[in-house]
Amino acid sequence: MYYLKKGFAIIIGSVFLAVGINLFLTPYEILDGGIIGLSLILHYLFRLKIGLMIIVLSFPIFVLAWFKYKNYFFNSLHGLLISSVVIDILKPLRFLIQIDPVLSAIIGGIFVGFGIGLMLRFETSTGGTDLLAQFISDKTSINVGFVIFIIDAVVVLLGGAFISTNTLLLSIVTIIAVGITTSFITRKSYT
Repeated sequence: MYYLKKGFAIIIGSVFLAVGINLFLTPYEILDGGIIGLSLILHYLFRLKIGLMIIVLSFPIFVLAWFKYKNYFFNSLHGLLISSVVIDILKPLRFLIQIDPVLSAIIGGIFVGFGIGLMLRFETSTGGTDLLAQFISDKTSINVGFVIFIIDAVVVLLGGAFISTNTLLLSIVTIIAVGITTSFITRKSYT
């Protein structure tokens, strides 16, 4: 029963993630952090497929996971593959609606955060830089949350430098919305 719920969570989480990216982020060239953010930069600059780029950029991290964190590898592989495919399948959602860019950044962040949070509740994820941050944290004793923040900040600053100042500002709004929503969805209930 648990694996059925987990599979359902991966599919629903992937749909939320894909809708957030395609319907709300890409129309305004807004970024998320980590591997998703790097994939969005590659999409905005070279029109490469976002889901495919997530898989390609995650490959070295998953090789590391195979040798250092096998549990993470097996728990995240299906989340990575399913979410990446769903992101590319739902590409036609782009430009379906037009709303204020700041509102789009907030709503997109909520959708992405909900999708990621739902998968994390079932000990799976889209892979990406969370593992890299864990590896850096293990080697340096720096808090893993701080390492993730630094990686996300670098990605967003790169996006601001290569794309636009508007991308930078809207992406900051999105990352805050993603962080708050993911924290809310993954919080433990102590009742």
